[in-house]
Amino acid sequence: MASLDPRSIATGSLVGTLPWLAGYAITYLLVAPNLRDSPLTRIIETLDGAPATHELVGWVFYNAHFVDVVLDIPVLGSQTTAYIGGDTGFTAALYLVPVVLLIAGGALIARQQAATDPTDGGLAGLTLLPGYLLLTVVGGLLFEITVGGATGGPDLTAAVILAGVLYPAVFAVLGGAGWAVFETNR
Repeated sequence: MASLDPRSIATGSLVGTLPWLAGYAITYLLVAPNLRDSPLTRIIETLDGAPATHELVGWVFYNAHFVDVVLDIPVLGSQTTAYIGGDTGFTAALYLVPVVLLIAGGALIARQQAATDPTDGGLAGLTLLPGYLLLTVVGGLLFEITVGGATGGPDLTAAVILAGVLYPAVFAVLGGAGWAVFETNR
């Protein structure tokens, strides 16, 4: 029977960082080659003097959680944008990256905690939330770009709510409950 004791929460939190890190890494492998040569990257690197590829990959990774990027340009004002889908965006298959990884993470922790009923599996999956949330907040802050008076980065409020809380609360829980059902019917 799975439990929510401090040790299982700590283990789940640690496991919760894995889907986030793997999701960013997969996104990086898929989109970084195109971003390195993009006009936006060239403009940022020219004005800022530092490479911006890892921040822009972060923007796409947050977009995979349905979190928009907020661009605040002094003369033009504030606007939101996304880089997945549409005619010029990256493939919509990127939306599956965090979903699949969180389901797998939930199943992994439910297996580790020997969950045998869906409630226990779901609770085990829920323990991924603190680790995933922590990296979501840190990443949201690290992926902000400031050039002159202009800034761009993931919408931090949406990132916390959607990517940090709802995604692991839904998909890791489903993965954990699914693993428990699989184990019971095996």
